[in-house]
Amino acid sequence: MLIIKSEIMDEAAMRRSLTRITHEIIERNRGTADLCIIGIRRRGAVLADILASNIERFENTKVPVAYIDITMYRDDLTEVPAGIRAAGNSIPFDITGKRVVLVDDVIYTGRTARAAIEAVFSHGRPSSIQLAVLIDRGHRELPIRPDFVGKNIPTSKEEVVSVRVDEFDGSTGVSICANQKD
Repeated sequence: MLIIKSEIMDEAAMRRSLTRITHEIIERNRGTADLCIIGIRRRGAVLADILASNIERFENTKVPVAYIDITMYRDDLTEVPAGIRAAGNSIPFDITGKRVVLVDDVIYTGRTARAAIEAVFSHGRPSSIQLAVLIDRGHRELPIRPDFVGKNIPTSKEEVVSVRVDEFDGSTGVSICANQKD
């Protein structure tokens, strides 16, 4: 069971961080031409929708949004259980030549981002892939660095960063948690 050690972001702080990330995405890409957003399921998909909504509000233009499940691209699956398949990896638009912004809630070792990049390439060859994360907690095992970060939070490997979104958790915020010792 996890116990909350400290609350890092409330809903307002998350909204401000996502607004800042949205502006950074627009600035770095000099607008929204050829831009698309792909959220990593589960919470990254919710954050991707927020970023797309912000872009529409700020730039008065819709950018294509899709969602990927990276389960089948993970490097820690030694064998695939019978009946398992990646759900929701249909990208309903051509990503070839597009600037893809991958969105996730937390980056830790970099392995999820690596798997997501592989999943994106299985759908086409974008001109670039950028990574946007709400939380960067460090401890990378792969040479992957996000382009857009809401907040850097130094953590120990024993701690858990919990990002909550209303759609799945009934509240919105970010906490550092620890496993309760029995």
